[in-house]
Amino acid sequence: MSRTSVQQPIVAGVVAALVGFTSSFAVVLAGLTSVGATDAEAASGLLALCLVFGLLMVVLSLWTRMPLTLAWSTPGAALLVTTGPVDGGWPAAVGAFIVTGVLLAATGAVPWLGRLIGRIPVHIAQAMLAGVLLGLCLEPFTALQDHPWIVGPVVAAWLLATRLAPRWAVPVALVVALVGIAAYLHDSGRSVAWSEAVPSPVWTTPTFTWAALVGIALPLTVVTVTSQNIPGVAVMRSFGFELPWTRSVVATGLGTVAAAPFGGHAMNLAAISASLAAGDEAGPRERRWVAALTTGLVYLPLGLGSGLFVVLTTAAPEGVIPAVAGLALLATFATSVASSLAEVRFRTSAVVTFLVAASGLQVLGVGGAFWALVLGIAVHLGLERKAA
Repeated sequence: MSRTSVQQPIVAGVVAALVGFTSSFAVVLAGLTSVGATDAEAASGLLALCLVFGLLMVVLSLWTRMPLTLAWSTPGAALLVTTGPVDGGWPAAVGAFIVTGVLLAATGAVPWLGRLIGRIPVHIAQAMLAGVLLGLCLEPFTALQDHPWIVGPVVAAWLLATRLAPRWAVPVALVVALVGIAAYLHDSGRSVAWSEAVPSPVWTTPTFTWAALVGIALPLTVVTVTSQNIPGVAVMRSFGFELPWTRSVVATGLGTVAAAPFGGHAMNLAAISASLAAGDEAGPRERRWVAALTTGLVYLPLGLGSGLFVVLTTAAPEGVIPAVAGLALLATFATSVASSLAEVRFRTSAVVTFLVAASGLQVLGVGGAFWALVLGIAVHLGLERKAA
């Protein structure tokens, strides 16, 4: 076996981990803090997710001999940003994460449940996701007004990297943001609590409330299945790998349950990381499972840096890190909008779903994502049934 064929999957795995982590960790932190996590609890959640799905990737890649990569639910984290605090606070959100894990595992183990979620019209699910993402995608441009000398170079770097090296666009933007934050801290003389940079697991005893189950667990499950697991399978299939659906999806559900008491919100099959680990750049097809193994191993030390990332996020000027998160989600937002409006005959229900999800509507303590699904499906069945 040539040295190149050994190195290729290892390099691909390292790249997949670095791109996956740096492109979306800010979204995860924003989502966890939005539903009530303290800085220590958010760092614990990031740590738990990295450790659990990192270990799962190692096990699954060795077991299946496939480049099976996992990730946290980035759209799910964006959903949490729009949801905000729920009845019962952070413990209730943790309870909803546990229920999400159970539901995710059930979609893999119980065929009819997976089919039930699959029956939600694609344009409704995509419109809900687009509405959820809208607020975060506006952050890079609203933050320009308050911090033009930091956010301006970040946006410019992102645009240039998108032109030259698209997969590295968000990591490059993050590096530029960190440089701007360092300059800001130096000029302002603001102190940084470096002592809090070492993360530690923080246990939260879960509670279960109706508002959290309906407002977080159900939409989080739908978003994760439709926007992460199904595309993840499609990406792998495009490279000639037929994933063991039950084994892999049940593993992500049980992993979510394990990480939830420590703050992890949801994990799933990866899509972007999958394309990096399963593509031709990962070397000979029979060795690409090593890329997924490497990705899992690299996520372990990345998780240990979660406290540092939380400290930097806290010290940054307001809006700077969310601006990076918004840039990371622009492509997903564009895809969701295009998919939701692709069918002219279904646009009324898509627009209703989008606007309700984006509005921040709260009824009976339940957030807008759930009501977006309810009203969108109602309009679809009431006005567009014949067209459907």
